[in-house]
Amino acid sequence: MARSNPKVTELDPIWDQILTEANSAIAAEPALAGLVHSNILHHTSLIQALSCRASRKLATDAMPEQILREVADAAFENKELAHAARADLVAVYERDPACHSLIQPILFFKGFQAIQSYRIAHWLWTEGRKDLAYYVQSRVSEVFGVDIHPAAKVGKGIMIDHAHSIVIGETAVVGDNVSMLHSVTLGGTGKEDDDRHPKIGNGVLIGAGAKVLGNIKIGHCSRIAAGSVVLQEVPPCKTVAGVPAKIVGEAGCDQPSVTMDQLLNAGCGQ
Repeated sequence: MARSNPKVTELDPIWDQILTEANSAIAAEPALAGLVHSNILHHTSLIQALSCRASRKLATDAMPEQILREVADAAFENKELAHAARADLVAVYERDPACHSLIQPILFFKGFQAIQSYRIAHWLWTEGRKDLAYYVQSRVSEVFGVDIHPAAKVGKGIMIDHAHSIVIGETAVVGDNVSMLHSVTLGGTGKEDDDRHPKIGNGVLIGAGAKVLGNIKIGHCSRIAAGSVVLQEVPPCKTVAGVPAKIVGEAGCDQPSVTMDQLLNAGCGQ
């Protein structure tokens, strides 16, 4: 995406909506003018805005914002990363009942901000810049309370609600359109240093406090109930609950991560 091309901006309905919301926010609360202008209205695309927001959040005296901005800009030039970021934003807007505008995740939601910062770290990792990737991981943990190893592979359309105490290990894989709540762990089970973390399928819903441990597969469009400890593979389209988790029924709908229905005794959205 050419960041300075006005034609691209004109054809971007998401960015147009963000600009409209930003101006409305300033009109309603003038005290936010500086924040909104510097993080949104001073930019010509969503990707520029996300790059700015991430670099400001992650900067320290020892790692100035300008250096991180150059890194973030380079990362978001990757079309797959930019597409994933847009999908994440739409996912939060559509799935989180507390989200009433597209500017909220950009400015205020640490789950969205953390996943975009992880994407920068992952890009650095794939470019062989591992020490800087570790720096970003460390800052994400400090600033947002989210610890995602830069080597982990995370798909697009990810919604992390509240996001406090999320842990995703080095060899974890998270598919597309996954939703998870706070205190979720995708961890290992010991000191092995090979492929040791979970593989989460597309469309999975992971409830608050759930722990998924070991190199196990969680099938597409399954549900993991809050507080569960999952130690064995989960077939697609099933609901698991308990410690240790067991299958307690069907997922109840085609896309549990979208409907966000966590009740065990009802189909999704019912």
